[in-house]
Amino acid sequence: MSFWGHIGELRGHLIRALIAVIICAIVVGFNVNWIMDHIFFGPTRNDFFTFRVVNHFSRELIGQDSITLPPNFAVQQKKLFEQFNVMMAVSIFGGLVAAFPYLIWELWRFISPALHPKERKNSVFLINFVWILFVIGILCGYFLILPFAINFGLLFKVSDSITQLFDLSDYTMLFMQIVLGMGTIFLFPVIVYFTTSIGILTPKFMRTYRRHAIVLIMVVAAIITPADVLSMLMAAFPLVLLYEFSIMMSAYTFRKVEKRKAEEQASRS
Repeated sequence: MSFWGHIGELRGHLIRALIAVIICAIVVGFNVNWIMDHIFFGPTRNDFFTFRVVNHFSRELIGQDSITLPPNFAVQQKKLFEQFNVMMAVSIFGGLVAAFPYLIWELWRFISPALHPKERKNSVFLINFVWILFVIGILCGYFLILPFAINFGLLFKVSDSITQLFDLSDYTMLFMQIVLGMGTIFLFPVIVYFTTSIGILTPKFMRTYRRHAIVLIMVVAAIITPADVLSMLMAAFPLVLLYEFSIMMSAYTFRKVEKRKAEEQASRS
């Protein structure tokens, strides 16, 4: 196939991927009221899953709840079309998350004809691994980091004279920043896999610069979370575990690459 033939093929995959996102976004849009009440604003209520789990263990240890949010999370609208803009943002975000496995599948359909049968078989595992990591990152941000960030923002006060009123756009930005940020960062092992496969990265390099990586993880955690230490640490902990997992991924891939090189060299000789 010529270069323009590949471009035409890629355009077809991109169009189908875009249609999938639009369809999922429309489905989310038709259910936006339920999604806003139960998912979007879920971490602002005391009956949220994370708070119930923390308070359960807190009652077992100290006999009382350790997290108690105010009964009303007051969100204000400052601009005329702000609710409409938020609805569109939530619909598009939900459409991307819902359609993400299909997007990865379309990507695999585009590159699979260029792969050898053995590579194509291995890539099926990798394609599933990509969207699973993304979903785990989304869930980690939503259930682990976002609730504690909201809890810190509600409890932190410099004066009792200040009335807490939260802007709808700011909350939306916080939600997207944490949830989508964690989903994106959890794709790091995929980057490690590819860079190790082509010889750029080695497990020895990752182990040698582990301390530097932890410092970088702290910086990234500070960027994707609000300006409080608790949220940063809650984000940094799974990222450190992710880095350790990436080292194991790199070591496994490196052994496979070395074994393939040895087999090729033996076949030549």
